Amino acid sequence: MEQFTVKSIGTVRGDDHGTRIELEKEFIPALKNLEGFGYINVLWWFHQSDNLSSRSKLTEKSPYKASPYILGTFATRSPERPNPIALTCAFITYLDFEKGIIGLAFIDAEDGTPVIDIKPYTPSLDRVENPIVPDWCAGWPKNVETSGDFDWSGVFNFPV
Repeated sequence: MEQFTVKSIGTVRGDDHGTRIELEKEFIPALKNLEGFGYINVLWWFHQSDNLSSRSKLTEKSPYKASPYILGTFATRSPERPNPIALTCAFITYLDFEKGIIGLAFIDAEDGTPVIDIKPYTPSLDRVENPIVPDWCAGWPKNVETSGDFDWSGVFNFPV
């Protein structure tokens, strides 16, 4: 199996000052002309699941009430996967070019999570007008903007 080298470009931070990405100093120039974009796609590392057991798990007992009982890893957003890479589309609340900080409204990563890449969200490449999903998740919100107000307690097999 071929090996790849991935380098963290920054860290997710969440505290009393809000949620943000703090870039490593060497990557601050990569923020040039990011202003004007409202959303970014953040690729981050599920660092707490980076172990042999989690990387070997290929099926998962479903966390969803209406789905099949067992799901393949690639049919989930589980952190337990061959390569613990996550993707979140996040709303930019502010940019601090001098300090290399991107403020975010929300990201489903914990404080201290390594960020491995950032890409601007562009509808021409990232939006699917009529996505096709299985029946068991067809009633979920159709976009990021309404996901925050959605009652997810009826979806998961555990408290949210």
